[in-house]
Amino acid sequence: MRGAEYGRTSAAKLTPVRVGNQYALIPLHFDASATIISSSPQPQEGSVESSTNMRTQGLKGTQMRPRHSVLWCPGMMMRKDLAVLVLAILTSSTAVFSARGQESGLFNSPPDHEFQFSRLMYSGGNCLNFGYGWGRGSECVDWPDAEYHFMQGLTRLTRVNGAIVSRYDGEGGRRINLHDDSLFDFPWLYAVEVGAWRLDEFQATRLREYLFRGGFLMVDDFHGPREWAGFLNSMARVFPDRPVVEIPETDEVMHVLYDLNKGTQIPGIAALYNGRTWEKGGVNPRWRGIYDDQGRLVVAINFNMDLGDAWEHADTPGYPEPMTAMAYRFAVNYVIYAMTH
Repeated sequence: MRGAEYGRTSAAKLTPVRVGNQYALIPLHFDASATIISSSPQPQEGSVESSTNMRTQGLKGTQMRPRHSVLWCPGMMMRKDLAVLVLAILTSSTAVFSARGQESGLFNSPPDHEFQFSRLMYSGGNCLNFGYGWGRGSECVDWPDAEYHFMQGLTRLTRVNGAIVSRYDGEGGRRINLHDDSLFDFPWLYAVEVGAWRLDEFQATRLREYLFRGGFLMVDDFHGPREWAGFLNSMARVFPDRPVVEIPETDEVMHVLYDLNKGTQIPGIAALYNGRTWEKGGVNPRWRGIYDDQGRLVVAINFNMDLGDAWEHADTPGYPEPMTAMAYRFAVNYVIYAMTH
């Protein structure tokens, strides 16, 4: 196993034992003291421990290496059950991390395009269980069709080198957990149905760091006073001292590529089929935001709207083309703004 120094070896046959991301080499017939040697990764480029500004690092990130602990037994009779018990103690901190950040099975490789659609997995899911949209949980609504259609439009309408997303398994996009250091490799996050998110203190701190280091968050598909309160409950943990304001018509994000019209409400398809453009009491569309100290928009809030449905149903005859076109323009502006500010 690379990354550890083993010292002297013997002719004994060793049996490897693995628990999670930890490893042990267990001799079959020795009796001497065991020495524990740990090999921990150095802080990676783009991680929390690494240098400070995501903008100076570019979009190419480094995949976080697993932590290895090697149990080296130069000459002692050791039962495997004892070795596993010792190893379980050694991995307790890693187990906590796994339970919070990797139980979803999401392992994001570094970016391989200039831009990749990155969906925020605020509840720790992975979107791969059975169900369509709603059946996968709030964070997965419209996945992967929304990503597929939006990236088709972004790469056609701009010169951004974007990764095309598969409409079958989401390949090409990213699903980002706030516990994962790959968060800092991607400059733009999309979070859906945030009226239902419940960020804990760690997640809130992590998201705040991401945004202050140059990241951009677009939130979408939540409606009415109850869901607004749910959104604010967690956002107040992220930014307890920053107000939510209406994005002015003169803001650069409204004109960075397309001149946008805030008068159009972009509805979900279910509301349209019920003969209206609003749901859950959210009658009036709101384009709101949160800014940093330099006046940079860091959170774009699409309230009483559902841009994800407009992308997802871009090919659906019953969804109005002007609304889909406006949904594309808003999100394209968000992407261009995020990559240039």
